[in-house]
Amino acid sequence: MRSGDAAARPRAICVVGAGAWGSHHVRTLAELGLLGGVVELDDARRADLAARHPGTPVFAALDAALAHGFDGWVVATPARTHYEVARALLDAGQHVLVEKPITLFADEARDLCRRAHARGVTLMVGHVLLFHPAIRAIKALIDSGKIGRLQYVYSNRLNLGTVRTEENILWSFAPHDVSIFQYLVGARPIAVESRGAIFLQPGIHDTTMTMLRYPDGVVGHIFLSWLHPYKEHRIVVVGSQGMLSFDDSSEGKDVLFYEKGIDWVHGQPVRRDGPTEVIPYERRAPLAEELRYFAARLDGSPVTIAGGDDGVEVLEILEEATRDLLASEAPRARAGEQAADRVSGTTGSARPRARPYSRSRPR
Repeated sequence: MRSGDAAARPRAICVVGAGAWGSHHVRTLAELGLLGGVVELDDARRADLAARHPGTPVFAALDAALAHGFDGWVVATPARTHYEVARALLDAGQHVLVEKPITLFADEARDLCRRAHARGVTLMVGHVLLFHPAIRAIKALIDSGKIGRLQYVYSNRLNLGTVRTEENILWSFAPHDVSIFQYLVGARPIAVESRGAIFLQPGIHDTTMTMLRYPDGVVGHIFLSWLHPYKEHRIVVVGSQGMLSFDDSSEGKDVLFYEKGIDWVHGQPVRRDGPTEVIPYERRAPLAEELRYFAARLDGSPVTIAGGDDGVEVLEILEEATRDLLASEAPRARAGEQAADRVSGTTGSARPRARPYSRSRPR
């Protein structure tokens, strides 16, 4: 497409995959005047899309959409297909936003980054919470020194469901929190530990607790569960001079600053319990902010938030957490199997192992 043509009209972005989350991309892009087309394999969904968005081309195959031509692409297909679809688009010289996780393996994500760099095109990953105005406000407060020296960050992402059958809770929900931690701390963790438990399906963790240790003594932890009596999406940031909290599942969704902490007076710890302040921020939809940001970088402008390299870093941290999680399960699994064998009188029986996701690496 000629640059003059692109400048003369709004950007046209094609969504690949209009399922549960892809449908949100379709709707939001349409509201922003940026929806160019949709690729969807399911016949019934295609018919519904054509009815909801008359005049918007809907394709059954990626090749047909590529032949039509668009300014940018959102890949919202199942995670196991992200690498294949994004690779085809990048190889065709297209600007691409891939939903999280960018791929299921860090080396595949690194390959996508290399392809994007070689072709001079934009590659972003859908870490949508980095575009949440509340998270941006928290980052600004940390950088301004309002809470003093950053000491501790934790997040709780808890609910009853939605239970996944292809991936465990860590891979399903931790990408959100890991990406936020990386954004707020601004450094790579020097150590990652993870523990969890399996209750509902063989080999798939339903709850995990992951500890991240960063340079300068900063510590974070991420508590995840889809087997919990109530919904909570809370992040707490603790500094030497104050604390911040934000609960995205609360009615008010306020960012709160607590003038609280512990001071040492004459060698004794003294509680500092000051007032609580509501921090104002713009109440904008994170997905719309993310898509606006992507559309503004279809001219090759630098990506400083949620770029492909950020997606690689999140995957590398998840893989490190997974290795520790599965290693911690092995001794207990062996002990449990030995006890079960003693009771049942059997030995060497094959049992399902804990796994982060059901897809195996292709040969």
